[in-house]
Amino acid sequence: LFYFCFNFILQYGRFMDDLRIYVKGGTGGMGHPRLGGEGGEGGDVWLVAQKKMTLKRLKDRFPSKRFVAGAGANSSLATLKGTKGKDCEVNVPQGISVTRDDGKVIGELDRAEDRLLVARGGLGGCMATNFLPSRGQRLMIHLDLKLIADVGLVGFPNAGKSSLLTKISHATPQIADYAFTTIKPELGTVKYADFKQITVADLPGLIEGAHANKGRGHKFLKHVERTKQLLFVVRTCCSLAFYLTSLKSAFNLGFELELYKEELRTKSALLAVNKMDLPNAREKLNEFMEQLQSPQDYMHTLPKNMIPEVIVNFKEIIPISAHSGEGIEELIMCLRKVLDEESEKKIEDHQNQQSTISKRKESMLFSSFCKIQKSVS
Repeated sequence: LFYFCFNFILQYGRFMDDLRIYVKGGTGGMGHPRLGGEGGEGGDVWLVAQKKMTLKRLKDRFPSKRFVAGAGANSSLATLKGTKGKDCEVNVPQGISVTRDDGKVIGELDRAEDRLLVARGGLGGCMATNFLPSRGQRLMIHLDLKLIADVGLVGFPNAGKSSLLTKISHATPQIADYAFTTIKPELGTVKYADFKQITVADLPGLIEGAHANKGRGHKFLKHVERTKQLLFVVRTCCSLAFYLTSLKSAFNLGFELELYKEELRTKSALLAVNKMDLPNAREKLNEFMEQLQSPQDYMHTLPKNMIPEVIVNFKEIIPISAHSGEGIEELIMCLRKVLDEESEKKIEDHQNQQSTISKRKESMLFSSFCKIQKSVS
């Protein structure tokens, strides 16, 4: 136990997905009472998303975690209008959600070069302020990193997610035959013959109660939010960690996601039934597939406080073996197919929405034209 805790702290400590920093806009410059001059505005503090930036690198470069913009120039005989203070730009990773200490969301930075104003500089002194400048905004903000991936692997410990990631991508996560091997999110890339690429995130194994932050559940679950598609991974036999059948694993995973955020229920989901290389795996799979045909009949096997309101409707169920490679090619093609279908659906929905808006505008214009014609006649 001591070795595991030490290993967890040592390795997870290298991966940082949240950081609290202090930001302050620059103070405005003094006005010039005798000549009516205005001081320059204080500089602003901006967050700028960069591809290769990490929160750990940000903390290492700026251990004080304080970012202050420049003060505005005072008004003078030579320059009645003082110049604006220098802005402070803070490079942060993509996928950052920015919140204040009180929990209010300031904004998000999903793409490279996205910019977000987090602290505005103070106004320069002028006649309205009796030529006295104002201070810039000062606040503590939280940078919360949520991985952006096409597919998120979700499962209980020792379900084989890390082994699966190595089979379908070029990632090299730590793998061992015991629970909690993955203690930080791992990203891999699946490459196709037509040069299409999709990113897959292997998230640390969840445990029962993860929605209530048990076992650092929130720290892991938040990375599911920005994935386009979920890939549930369960074993054909009982999980060594929690003695759950495949059906209970699938139900419980859906329940944990549902309680963490209801919106996750609407995400597209696939199910990979792993460990097909084990003895009696085919019989267990057939039994599992029969149970999925009428899941309501098996709800009584779950504790009453762990029955999900909505049962996850899996688009595809693929039996695989991350050890022997069985079903891996089918899974890779299935991931691509479902992602393409979701993208096409979004495009169609957007086009239909735009078409509806255009028709409404045409109807309003025609109605206005008819009113004008009627009033003229």
